[in-house]
Amino acid sequence: MALSAQSLAYLREQVRLKPELVWPRLTKYIPHAPTPKQAAFLLLPHLEAFYGGAASGGKSDGLLMAGLQYVDVPRYAALILRRTFKDLALPGALMDRAFEWLRPSDAQWDDTETTWRFPSGATLTFGYLASENDKYRYQSSEFQYIAFDELTGFSETQYRYLFSRLRRRAGVNVPLRMRSASNPGGIGHDWVQRYFNIHTDPITGILRGGLNGRLFIPALKSDNPHIDQASYTESLSRLDPITRAQLAEGDWSARQSGGKFKREWFEIVDAIPAELTAARWWDTAGTLPKPGKDPDWTRGVKAGYRAGVTYIIDIQSTRDTPGQVEKLVKQTAQLDGISVTQYMGQEPGDAGIKMIDDYRLLLMGYVFIGVRETGPKELYINPVSSQAEAGNIKLLRGTWNAAFLDEAETYGLSGQHDDQLDALGKLCNKLWLANDASVETVESYEYTISGASDY
Repeated sequence: MALSAQSLAYLREQVRLKPELVWPRLTKYIPHAPTPKQAAFLLLPHLEAFYGGAASGGKSDGLLMAGLQYVDVPRYAALILRRTFKDLALPGALMDRAFEWLRPSDAQWDDTETTWRFPSGATLTFGYLASENDKYRYQSSEFQYIAFDELTGFSETQYRYLFSRLRRRAGVNVPLRMRSASNPGGIGHDWVQRYFNIHTDPITGILRGGLNGRLFIPALKSDNPHIDQASYTESLSRLDPITRAQLAEGDWSARQSGGKFKREWFEIVDAIPAELTAARWWDTAGTLPKPGKDPDWTRGVKAGYRAGVTYIIDIQSTRDTPGQVEKLVKQTAQLDGISVTQYMGQEPGDAGIKMIDDYRLLLMGYVFIGVRETGPKELYINPVSSQAEAGNIKLLRGTWNAAFLDEAETYGLSGQHDDQLDALGKLCNKLWLANDASVETVESYEYTISGASDY
């Protein structure tokens, strides 16, 4: 489904000879002519299209142009998303670029709603999805154009959910479009590559992609005539080999790894044994995300063990207030049932003791154990890595699988979240110690249990 090299060459030639024949619908709010690949991106009639590859290939400008194509149509509404508000507001980022393009025009900026309003009544809004739950901020909205800038910074569930906001009222004569762009790399690299089937043709070496009506346009830095190619190439030469391959060449096969885990170590299964010892470990972080911030998650990892194999059954995740976290923990315990032990990591000091006391009262009637956490992460992560490499940790198929595998592969890299793997490591040590003395565990995690807590 990707545009072939021949198609792109044809498009360039037609633009040169007869631009009126192939030029996409433009408005006065787009201040410069699109490059051939941007023109192809704007011409696509398909519901879904992804513009991906090298840095400075014109991808972000393409998203902004596409958003502005129909702002002369009454009631047209477009939404452009980045992961955080800070990403939107950076100098040279999309919101800044929109100011450069639209400030001289008759469009009006609404700072409260981060929205440009046009004389036609059309709107172009800038938004962000810092947390998984931020997607629900748009649940009462409707847009005819939704764009994700740097798609690999988002989760697949965030991307898919926004399709529910892609609709139009009767009489609004504009196409519905979901558009996205990204460099390789980032926490969502793997799901984006899989979703759009991005690969290098083994015979021709050409970057290709597209699957099930999802269009893919490859971006190269040579596609952008507005940058100084020589100086930018020199800048990219200073990067590490993997990042350089991703940004300079748009190489989707080059990806960072933390070295502890490989995603192919975790088999995904459709069922688990009927009789196995199951428990859940909670790492809590009662924090609401804020613009420019990326706080830790509350994770509740449920796993079971039988005959030398650990099955990860479910992972609950949220970033919310302490009160909302308590509601999630209680509801999850009710769904798990009284046979599933609920473990929780205990923070040091009096505050940690009080939190465990509060949760013990909240989960009265369930087996709840607070565990003091000591020692470096390697003590409980290394055994999990060994068991995963041996094929002894499997995932029950679920919507959380992709996010878990992304985190596993980047575990240990600076700036990446590690909440799910940390919770899994602590839980596995409990399960293995209780069920199989032959599996390596962290003895220092064990304390004398008094009542429902071991502090």
